[in-house]
Amino acid sequence: MKINPNFQHRLVLFCGPSGSGKTTIVHHLMTVFPQMRFSISATTRERRPNEEHGRDYYFLSPDEFRQRLARGEFLEWEEVYKDRFYGTLKSEVERILAGGHIALFDVDVEGGLQIRKHFGRQLLDVFVMPPSVDDLHKRLVARATESEESLFRRLDKAEKEMKYAFRFNHVIVNRVLEDARREAELMVRNFLSEEIPDPEEPA
Repeated sequence: MKINPNFQHRLVLFCGPSGSGKTTIVHHLMTVFPQMRFSISATTRERRPNEEHGRDYYFLSPDEFRQRLARGEFLEWEEVYKDRFYGTLKSEVERILAGGHIALFDVDVEGGLQIRKHFGRQLLDVFVMPPSVDDLHKRLVARATESEESLFRRLDKAEKEMKYAFRFNHVIVNRVLEDARREAELMVRNFLSEEIPDPEEPA
């Protein structure tokens, strides 16, 4: 399938509850489509030992996040828990598109819904969900990275988020990861092969 070379205004969004597998799918797509650039989110959570500022996240203090939010610098944002903010800086998306690349988002459901408001046909939006809440629970427990309290919060939030799948144009149910990867890759290839008018050109 031929990929349209005029993809500088394309954006691809993958979202879903924590533990759905969306991040693993996004990492796969980055290896398949070299024209993609990952949109790095900003967060106020503490940096983990293996993480780097500007590579994994833009790590901000809660006060700095709020200041930048007040200046209108975020495309989308959410306060997941008290003082635990996540968001996408407008400058990050502008940086990617200005370089002639495809912006690839990996965000949670609330962020995905906000991003969908800003882009029309330029955006491919995909909701990734586990087969069931029980399956999601097993995946999060297997990670062994959560305290019991944190795990409970994530599960409660994920169960609510799964009800929003119908608000997205594409849904992948991640029963078998390899199948989900192939399905996501096909969706992206089809999207990139479409002829979509340049938003900066008059109709």
